[in-house]
Amino acid sequence: MSEPVLDLDGIEKGYKIGKPGEIRVLRGASVRIQPGEVVALVAPSGAGKSTLLHIAGLLDTADVGNVRIGGDDLTQARDRARTAARRQSVGFIYQFHHLLPEFTAAENVILPQLANGVARAAAEARAAELLARVGLENRADHRPAAMSGGEQQRVAFCRALANKPLILLADEPTGNLDPGTADVVFDALLTLVRETGMGALIATHNLELAARMDRVLHLQDGVLVAEPTG
Repeated sequence: MSEPVLDLDGIEKGYKIGKPGEIRVLRGASVRIQPGEVVALVAPSGAGKSTLLHIAGLLDTADVGNVRIGGDDLTQARDRARTAARRQSVGFIYQFHHLLPEFTAAENVILPQLANGVARAAAEARAAELLARVGLENRADHRPAAMSGGEQQRVAFCRALANKPLILLADEPTGNLDPGTADVVFDALLTLVRETGMGALIATHNLELAARMDRVLHLQDGVLVAEPTG
């Protein structure tokens, strides 16, 4: 089996809520995600899904446990190394698109590539390719305000994939969309992930969408539990 694109091992995380209280959100969560694998993360609000995604994406640190991305152990990495790994190896998608309103769809996909040192011409070509894959080639010159919610979220997907990350982390990526639009947007997401061969960990409340992924993990009492198959 190939090297996992994401390997979380025994992740624990707690937050102080006063003296001497503490809430333990994660209590030994572990998961390995292979290239091309799409994994659903299901749990009630407040159970720790976002915390787990932030640790996986190097936006937060675990109290205990190890984080490896593409085989690189980043558990104790310094800030500069963590920032470089986020930029080069991790893509993020949130419930709200967070596009830059003053820039076009294409420019929103180009900018993270320029920040990663990609030449302008190559960044423009990559943006055009990604937007075409999600059916937005005719909207490349439109700013977010001139696009629908589903179109904006598809641009956000393209932006997250712009630097060819190893792992895509998504937090309720269709949660702000109506059911019909959510299906269209999710189809685009699955297509992009499978075509590029990256791995994906997608937090969702939508059990129908979760069932379309390769496997489903439930976050229960701070531990990841696989949903029975068959």
